[in-house]
Amino acid sequence: MGNSFRQEEIHILKEIAELLNEGIEIKTVLSEVLKKLLHVTGFQTGWIFLVNEEGKHELAASESLPAALSQNGCKRMRRKNCWCVDRYRNGKLTKASNIIECHRIERAIAEKSEDTGGITHHATVPLMAGEERFGVLNVGSPYKTFFEPEELALLESIAYQIGTALKRIKLTQSEQEMALIAERNRLARDLHDSVNQLLFSLSLTARAGKEMAEKETEKETFQYIQDLAQDALGEMRGLIWQLRPSGLENGIIHGLTEYAKVLGLQLNQHIKGVIRLSQRIEEALWRIGQEAMANCKKHAGTDEIFLEMKKDNKMVEMKIYDHGVGFHYDATLELPSLGLKSMKQRAERLGGSFELKSRKGKGTWISIQIPLQMGD
Repeated sequence: MGNSFRQEEIHILKEIAELLNEGIEIKTVLSEVLKKLLHVTGFQTGWIFLVNEEGKHELAASESLPAALSQNGCKRMRRKNCWCVDRYRNGKLTKASNIIECHRIERAIAEKSEDTGGITHHATVPLMAGEERFGVLNVGSPYKTFFEPEELALLESIAYQIGTALKRIKLTQSEQEMALIAERNRLARDLHDSVNQLLFSLSLTARAGKEMAEKETEKETFQYIQDLAQDALGEMRGLIWQLRPSGLENGIIHGLTEYAKVLGLQLNQHIKGVIRLSQRIEEALWRIGQEAMANCKKHAGTDEIFLEMKKDNKMVEMKIYDHGVGFHYDATLELPSLGLKSMKQRAERLGGSFELKSRKGKGTWISIQIPLQMGD
């Protein structure tokens, strides 16, 4: 039996390793691995929580959850209180744990919620790669209250594979982001040196043609050409600004201030500490601030926006908010737009956190925290 289980274990690890080596998008990879894990091991259900530096957990993947956990968009899974995540946060979860009664299931039973599918317990395994920790893997089956040592050892091996893959994916994303920044800068230079200069020359030529023209119809034609060239210049300068904001070389605060002027926003600042940041952090905060200001201009119904930024030896925090029309936002659900999701992803790629609050008639508030060691 031992040899047979060992051969099966090697086969399982091989199949999962192949999946992990192919993927580059974290949630897609975790979802596929979880499906494969349940299929080859025979466990009934599973889910993966990713936990950030602040201890906030996120349901990154789930498979075959009972109705009590999957109802209302998995709302119960997004609640803060959870024994397995608490043990992970406290540093007490260092290996596969056999076995944890599911606090979420117990709550569902107490509240006489949906069917629990016979799930009462689950095994919990931390996702780690060396000293780096990423979250927890949970698996369970109906009426199963005990996992054999061989099963726990297998889960630990799979969890280590997942942790190693998560580290690889994050490093790959970081490299890709740096390459994208370099490409944006190159494209911005090319546009400024070629297309922007051509449009400027066209505008000057049209103005000269208008001054030299004798007929009114000719003057009108040259004026029309000059207006078009000026409009195109404005569009081009806006595009170049987005690719490589002029003024950002003087610091993030100066860059955001200048961008607010471009949008016609009145920016109120409160800065604490000397804000000198690495290129990666500065680029992320710039893009987040750019998106937040653009959203304010489009949707807030106000031209006044507020920026707070502070930095200490460990963390940089940026808050952007307005007192505009706001909108209804439920923090337990997914972010409502691609722009907001992009802001969250940019912060989390650097090991940071993103928080959004908004109420109708009360404005919108965004807070980003990024640990300095992640971006330096």
